[in-house]
Order: sequence, then structure tokens, then C-alpha cells
Amino acid sequence: MVRPGVTLDEMHERSVEILTEGLVRLGLLKGEPEQLIEEEAYKKFYMHRLGHYLGLDVHDAGAYHLDGKPRPVEPGMVMTVEPGLYIAEDSEEIPDRYRGIGVRIEDDVLVTRDGFDVLTDKAPKQVEEIEQLMSSSR
Repeated sequence: MVRPGVTLDEMHERSVEILTEGLVRLGLLKGEPEQLIEEEAYKKFYMHRLGHYLGLDVHDAGAYHLDGKPRPVEPGMVMTVEPGLYIAEDSEEIPDRYRGIGVRIEDDVLVTRDGFDVLTDKAPKQVEEIEQLMSSSR
């Protein structure tokens, strides 16, 4: 969805849809995704936003809204796309195998005239790749 004219709010809303559908498939949420989104049931696992601007500072300052409306992204902007799910260790209604797990994978994305360029596309993202990288650095 990263392309000129799309707002961070629109991207976040889509991430909520995707993650809520996944939480239902895993059995961590029960019900219809649309209703669960309306009830904000996903916030138990996804309690933050999709990302933020990236620039001179890690969390670069910038207006997310202009004149009270969500600001569309423009070519040259860099943002993070980092949805994350967190499952509390003390969630008794969650199967043991999921408790205490948190997953958040970040990509840094440049908005271009025609869409986007993932600046971190070479960074490992699969469990096996990350484990291999970590073990080779020892």
C-alpha cells in the first residue's frame, strides 16, 4: 500500500485487517474479523500503530495530520512498516505454545513517485535466517 497519496492511517487500517484475520486463523481471536475490528479486540495483541516517519531521528518528527485530516505520504518520505503482535505470558485463555511470544519485523520504506523502495529488503526476516546470523556472529 505504500505509494504517494495513501495515508499512514489507511496503511494502519489495512494492517489491522490482515493481522485480525491471522489471529482468527490461529484461533487467538474468535468471531468475524469485521466485528472484532469494530470491538478493537485485536488491540490485546496489536497495541501500537503500523509505523512512523524515519529521517534524521529514529522517530522523525513530522505531521501525521494536516488540517485535521490524515496526511498522504509523498515521494521522498521514508517510513517504517513494522506491524507487531505480542502475546502476554499470563494470558490464560491463550494456548501455552503462544504465550510470551512477540513478533515485530521492521522494514524501512522510501516512498517513490511510482510506489516504494524497501530499503531493508536484504535484512533477514525468517526465523532460520535470523538464527543463522546470530549464531555466526558468536
